[in-house]
Amino acid sequence: MLFATSTTALVLTDPQNDFLSPDGVTWELVGESVKKNKTVEHIEQLLVSAKTSGYQVFVSPHYYFPHDHLWEFGGTLEKMMHEIGMFDRPGPLDLDGFVGSGADWLERFKPFLDDGKTVVCSPHKVYGPEQNDLVLQLRKRGISKVLLAGMSANLCVESHLRELLEQGFDVAVVADATAAAQHPELGDGYAAALTNFNYIAGMVLSTEEAVSMLGSSASLGEL
Repeated sequence: MLFATSTTALVLTDPQNDFLSPDGVTWELVGESVKKNKTVEHIEQLLVSAKTSGYQVFVSPHYYFPHDHLWEFGGTLEKMMHEIGMFDRPGPLDLDGFVGSGADWLERFKPFLDDGKTVVCSPHKVYGPEQNDLVLQLRKRGISKVLLAGMSANLCVESHLRELLEQGFDVAVVADATAAAQHPELGDGYAAALTNFNYIAGMVLSTEEAVSMLGSSASLGEL
């Protein structure tokens, strides 16, 4: 799998406060995994490398609006997200109270994500990108290869991996630029995801390896 600025993009899922900030509503579940993997630092390294080397960056965010809370059924973690107000916004056209909220970007990512060049897609609603415009945005820019990172490993990252593969993209996952919940009854989400990454992804990379490939490809020109 060779990277090229014309055909490869960095895709981040849910680089938001509710997952990655100690003040986020899921920190009790994901915090240890985030700290152990140095997830925040590694996502930032990917952003620096991608932006410096001229790669396009896409974000598939997670937002819930009041009408989403009227759903009549859902899976275990899906219901939990609704119960704790995760990623809540007052409406799809309303940014009241957004800045600094759990739905907002982690502050240290804002210089990269709010630069006017990053493509912020419409929100995905459960875990995968089937309900948003990520695939359309990628295809409209000629992207066929995806470097995937973000939160959380066994939910949104894995679901995006599976759907993007089904849609015909070549996908590499950056394994230490994600993390997952560790729950005494539900188990270790990160360990589960890592197993599936290794079975499914085109490549499973460390941040160091991904940064090296981004930089090397850019220095060599289009491949």
